[in-house]
Amino acid sequence: MNRSIARVAAVAGAVALVLAACSSGESGEGSSESTSGGETGSSEASGDPLKIGTLLPVTGSLAQLGPPEIAGVDLAVQEINEAGGVFGADVEVSHTDSSDTENAAVATESSQGLISEGVHAIIGAASSGVTFNVVDDITGANIVQISPANTATDLSGYSDFYFRTAPPDTVQGDALANLMIADGAANVATVVFNDPYGTSLRDVVEGVVTDAGGTLVYGAEGQEFDPNETNFSSIVSDTIASGPDAIAIIAFTTQTPLIVRELAAQGWDMSRVYFVDGNLQNFGTEGDVGFPEGTLEGAKGTLPGAFPSDEFQGRMLEVNPDLKDFSYGAESYDATMLAALAALKGGEASGQAIQENMAAVSGADGGTECTGWEECSTLVADGEDIIYQAVSGVGPFNDANDPSSAFIGIYEFGANNEYAFVESVQGEVPTS
Repeated sequence: MNRSIARVAAVAGAVALVLAACSSGESGEGSSESTSGGETGSSEASGDPLKIGTLLPVTGSLAQLGPPEIAGVDLAVQEINEAGGVFGADVEVSHTDSSDTENAAVATESSQGLISEGVHAIIGAASSGVTFNVVDDITGANIVQISPANTATDLSGYSDFYFRTAPPDTVQGDALANLMIADGAANVATVVFNDPYGTSLRDVVEGVVTDAGGTLVYGAEGQEFDPNETNFSSIVSDTIASGPDAIAIIAFTTQTPLIVRELAAQGWDMSRVYFVDGNLQNFGTEGDVGFPEGTLEGAKGTLPGAFPSDEFQGRMLEVNPDLKDFSYGAESYDATMLAALAALKGGEASGQAIQENMAAVSGADGGTECTGWEECSTLVADGEDIIYQAVSGVGPFNDANDPSSAFIGIYEFGANNEYAFVESVQGEVPTS
């Protein structure tokens, strides 16, 4: 079910399981220039095999996003290689851990390792804060960075070598705020952590709510909590005392179970709680993150991306049979496909060729619609312009290297504290 809104969405959450890291073969120096950027390459083009690295959360506060994101990359690479690879050689992939901003050294070490290995594109990071820590090093080395999950508005147009297949917070924030307003909320509170992701999303929510005549009664600038906070008694008490009609929890999964337990303990109506992509997960009724049955019944959440089809979910499960969630898996698949198609169109495996052709293969210049590697690569090899049909539903890249349009999924929790898809909203991504 789809309905249009003026603006739309970005980012995601749920289930953790670590995929075994898949290492690339021998590393080599990638070419720093494209021999014919923008011109169609052929399967006989010479040079290195296409090398893709991933910088995705295996550990840390977003570890639940790692398995579906890694599976999305691996699925795309498998599809490409089963069809003969790029330039007659298999795509090579190296998986590394991004962890989170509290363990910044992990992403720094991982990104430096990928740079030294000579990868041509890096898929990641999931966290906007992590990306801010490494993006200058990656893009400064003429390596294309493509995040499947970054949503901070400050990353729009950050670098010619930085792209993302998830929309900025202007989209998810708009969808979240309008969801709360549609549910009858005029006075909105946010329990938000002091992180670029959190404050960026909060700012959009605040703007939409106030433009609609409502009020952000708690969680404004200066009322964020420290990401290392473990005692939410006074924070929740102050939030409830502000008199909200709805409370949005804008945080990661490290803090969210503590906040939920405190809200329930203080008697808040949990059907008026809203989650975002960074903490939307199937909490269940057992384990460290589980709650008593019925705790979250009626609560809602937003997650960027079109709801993946049964067919695509099945393909991802073939790559990782233990997946229980698919958040940002489609965006990771799309990022990998677009990088490979851009290299093919540019005629060589290099960061420069990929950067120069990413917008074109996404459909920014028009062309023939196509789906999957075999169909799209055949058109590119024949010199055709293409419009890649993203599994995640995003539109071609705009001038800021953001998707020009996107879907945001709306989900609702049942008595088992697990969420189910309700509908999608679609709209244009603002460019200013």
